[in-house]
Amino acid sequence: MMKKVAVIMGSDSDWGVVQKAVSTLKAYGVPCETHVMSAHRTPADAAAFASAAKDMGFGVIIAAAGMAAHLAGVLAAHTTLPVIGIPIAGGIGGGLDALLATIQMPSSIPVATVAVNGAANAAFLAIQMLALSDPALAEKLAENKVKMAEGVREKDARIAAEAENL
Repeated sequence: MMKKVAVIMGSDSDWGVVQKAVSTLKAYGVPCETHVMSAHRTPADAAAFASAAKDMGFGVIIAAAGMAAHLAGVLAAHTTLPVIGIPIAGGIGGGLDALLATIQMPSSIPVATVAVNGAANAAFLAIQMLALSDPALAEKLAENKVKMAEGVREKDARIAAEAENL
């Protein structure tokens, strides 16, 4: 049975970004649950969820938060599962504050961090982690790489033809 991915956001205002992670996971057939939990407003809930996540069948946690962005770190502190942080734009420097808060973790509490608003890549990273023990999922990822390469080659041929006709 495939492990689930937990997608946790610090606020419902993050949903516009986070839904890209959920839709990517679903496109690959990866079961996921989505929740709103705050590192600051519901810290006990976040800690309890992270502490129980492995026993609830999760294999990876994705955590999205803006501004102070402590959610991924709080979750990582309470689990041995991999945690992927999505810094959300807003606040200082278009998300720089969230990025720095997400990547600056103490030793032994790692948080893999994607780009600001990089929800799709967070999902792809979670899928790659799960694919380490799921050959069918690994095959889907390999097929996607082939499709991406074909798409680039088609664009290359189109642009080359357009350039010749100038």
